[in-house]
Amino acid sequence: MKMIEMLRESASYISGILVARKPEVALVLGSGLGDLAEQLENPIFIDYHDIPHFPVSTVPGHKGRLVIGKLEGKEVCCMQGRFHYYEGWSMDQVVYPIRTFHLLGIDKLFLTNAAGCVNKSWEPGNLMLITDHIKIMAECPARGANIDELGPRFFDMSSAYDKELQNVARAAAKKLSIPLKEGVYMLFAGPNFETPAEVRFARIAGADAVGMSTVPEAIAAAHMGMRTVGISCMTNMAAGILDQPLNHEEVLETGERVKKEFQALVREIVRTC
Repeated sequence: MKMIEMLRESASYISGILVARKPEVALVLGSGLGDLAEQLENPIFIDYHDIPHFPVSTVPGHKGRLVIGKLEGKEVCCMQGRFHYYEGWSMDQVVYPIRTFHLLGIDKLFLTNAAGCVNKSWEPGNLMLITDHIKIMAECPARGANIDELGPRFFDMSSAYDKELQNVARAAAKKLSIPLKEGVYMLFAGPNFETPAEVRFARIAGADAVGMSTVPEAIAAAHMGMRTVGISCMTNMAAGILDQPLNHEEVLETGERVKKEFQALVREIVRTC
């Protein structure tokens, strides 16, 4: 079966459950940040394993379901758990939900993640507006035969993170008096955390944060003309900055500590976008 046919089956299944409800914003909630979906009004829950052709999330802290409901007066579709290349999924599978959202008619994508902080002047708990990204991995979700129904063979990435939505995020942070850093996110394959040498390389390359997600989704969204905004939660200082080992528990703990501030920012952005 062709990829576009699989995507249409997935979108048709979700549409059949939603009936007349039409989400206008999709939110991908990163590690430790999934509780926001619990705040949706009149929620509909759809487990990933029930959706035809969907992968199933395997990462601790990811519930593995879609939650559709009202947030700040807007119908949104939240992913509680995303798919990562390091789990063994292909890039097509990693971005499969984003492509499905596009076929559902959603044109705004809100990406969040837990990231390692590369910028030495920042600290764990800081939130960062993603203004650009760096991808040095060879794998790309647009590799292979182009799906013409989704977008062109060659496409621009200079505004992968929508400028207007960035301004919305800045205004939301200012209104709520939430310090919002701005910077560049760099993708690494994982699942191992980066080495101190790789973190030094990332800093030299111009990155402020490193992580294992988000970039493939942003690329797929740009291919389809979706408008994307991204925010990273700095859950730990990246390897080599502090003389201590890294672990996933710290990621989840920091996400829990800042989740109220983070959720307030997301809600305000959704309300005004």
